[in-house]
Amino acid sequence: MKPEIRKYVAHIEDTLIEGGRAAEHPVRIAAIAAVLKNPWAGRGFVEDLRPEIHALAPVLGKEMVARLMPMVGGGRNVEAFGKCAIVGTNGEIEHGSALIHTLRFGNFLRDAVNSTEFISFTNKRGGPGNSITFPLKHITQPGARSHFLTTEFAIMDAPAADEIVIAIGVATGGRPHARIGDRFIDMEDMAREASEAS
Repeated sequence: MKPEIRKYVAHIEDTLIEGGRAAEHPVRIAAIAAVLKNPWAGRGFVEDLRPEIHALAPVLGKEMVARLMPMVGGGRNVEAFGKCAIVGTNGEIEHGSALIHTLRFGNFLRDAVNSTEFISFTNKRGGPGNSITFPLKHITQPGARSHFLTTEFAIMDAPAADEIVIAIGVATGGRPHARIGDRFIDMEDMAREASEAS
């Protein structure tokens, strides 16, 4: 069994200026989306999703990562990542989750960027033109707020009722001029403040 893919859609966003000031290093956010037939649509409630997960998720992961990495010059340039699934109205949110929330899919992206971190995500149900919106986070430093980013785009004819849109995205850096620190700095500050108050 192979995924029945109708099309791939690529999205690129380059930030050169933020807050009226040129970025020291322009930041690229790139994403690739696959529009595929939902293998469970029209079959009623399917108890065991594993056969399709095992057959389809690795094929999707491998092909999508192979298409995404050249958009940023290779995995060595990636600092943040995320993923998304949108299921058409004839499917369950579980169907999209089945394809992206498996190591058989996500490990292709993790391996490409040399990460072992959790990949941030969204999964939902929607129709054609629904916003493909998902968070990105640092590939090795989960508390790095500088890399709390979001990518957003849409495919005007997808997902159809019996389709799923699967997307993965990466960023080559954090927000230009990031200056709010990270959660670990907060923890240190709060511990010190509590110690001084006692």
